[in-house]
Amino acid sequence: MLRIRDAHISYSGPRLLADLAKATSQIAPSIRLAFLPVYILQVVLRWLLAAPRRFRETVGQYLRLLRTRRRSRVPRTYFADGREGVVPVACKNGVRRMPLRDFVRSRCPSLSREYRASRLLFNGHLQTAYGVYGDFSTVDRVVYERKLIRLVDGGTLSLDFTPPEDERYLPDDTPIVVAFHGLTGGSNEAYVRSIISPATAPRHAGGLGYRAVVVNFRGCAGTPVTSEQLYHCGNTDDARQALMYIARRYPKARLIGLGFSLGANVLVRYLAQEGENSRLTAGCALGCPWDLHSVSYKLSNGAWIDRMYSRTLAHNMATLIKSHANKLANNPKLSEALPYLLALPSPTLWDFDTFYTYEHRSQDSQCPFQSPGDFYRWASSHNVLSDVRVPLLAINADDDPIVRDLPVDVGGNPLVSLVVTRGGGHLGWFASEEEGILKRRRTRWVKKPVLEWLRAVGEDLAVELPRGRPLCTDGEYISEIGRPDLGCKEVEGGGKFSGETLRIEGLVKGF
Repeated sequence: MLRIRDAHISYSGPRLLADLAKATSQIAPSIRLAFLPVYILQVVLRWLLAAPRRFRETVGQYLRLLRTRRRSRVPRTYFADGREGVVPVACKNGVRRMPLRDFVRSRCPSLSREYRASRLLFNGHLQTAYGVYGDFSTVDRVVYERKLIRLVDGGTLSLDFTPPEDERYLPDDTPIVVAFHGLTGGSNEAYVRSIISPATAPRHAGGLGYRAVVVNFRGCAGTPVTSEQLYHCGNTDDARQALMYIARRYPKARLIGLGFSLGANVLVRYLAQEGENSRLTAGCALGCPWDLHSVSYKLSNGAWIDRMYSRTLAHNMATLIKSHANKLANNPKLSEALPYLLALPSPTLWDFDTFYTYEHRSQDSQCPFQSPGDFYRWASSHNVLSDVRVPLLAINADDDPIVRDLPVDVGGNPLVSLVVTRGGGHLGWFASEEEGILKRRRTRWVKKPVLEWLRAVGEDLAVELPRGRPLCTDGEYISEIGRPDLGCKEVEGGGKFSGETLRIEGLVKGF
């Protein structure tokens, strides 16, 4: 009898089949059928193990698309080991100090319940893709009133307030959610509106009754580019100047930061840099990329689907730059890089930053950097997490195809809590809810814990106002005492519009 382990096996297409037929012919007919399935399985396994590394990675990606998890769906919540953070909570008898762990668990009960992804969106790739290609034009409608502010370096930001002051009266001390969008996004993005809409809805309609402001970075969401500088993931000065304007306009209101993806990275870096002087009383970071070097390197050098994400993100940035190339070309450094950048047929994030971002000067950076890697390490938020001095809730998904490495040690910061959900993709977190008999609709699960957190830090947290360094007026500009290099003023433009109607041609939404 021919033993299976003694059979000679070839792993090339036709030769493999020929050897298989030859070997099986040597087996006695009475036992041939019994051993044939085992032998075929061994041949296939050996062939797969001998396949090139790239093939195995590709197969792994396909299997990942089909994989489902049957483990507990309750999100995992991480706090600093060995250090118990406490937050001041307002009560009838004054202020009491509550451990952050107890504050999160008591105020955000949805984090103790399961998150079950929509059955058709059972992994991170599908969740992310639905956020890109889904139609959200009929849900979470928000009417904004845009204000344009000019910065001291000549740049322009657009601040989209909601609700407009002429549509609904709100007291001056109403909490304000200050939102920072993702890469090339804006106030029109569905993931932004999914939180802003219920946060600003009247209390009698089930909302929080808050005011909200979306800070649109330079060139984003129709914001005009009026300087030689755009923006990047490490620049916090634009956020800092926007908060000056908001704090001057509403000095009695507490400001709560809300960041999405790249905007979450900016938010965390701002909180860390400002420390006790932060104008934000608390923060919430969704889908934060944390380690930008890891994100860009793995996407740009990974399997085909990783490179697809990398090229999509780089395409968005390249499209944005092309639309403002005439103005940006006035920057000597950028004028040298733009021809090479615009000539790249399908750049990855790493390619893009090789020609553009790490040479892009910023007031709070050490530009130019020696390499994109140096820029990513400087601009990342995971390495400054320990410097945050206000309560921060961060939520990430464990199957996010863009963000793989998470700071589960929360930087050893007792004021930071990291929640990791099983499933959700990048800024997805879609779940199915019953809407009627035999009818279900997809909603974003993440808005439940976020709204619970916003209510807790907006109403239960004891804070002293005003926060931040004292403001002053230097000529026409609002600035901070001791920071003459920063400042802003309101300029003409803007107006009212519906967020879901704003369309930016050429950009892939959802990031």
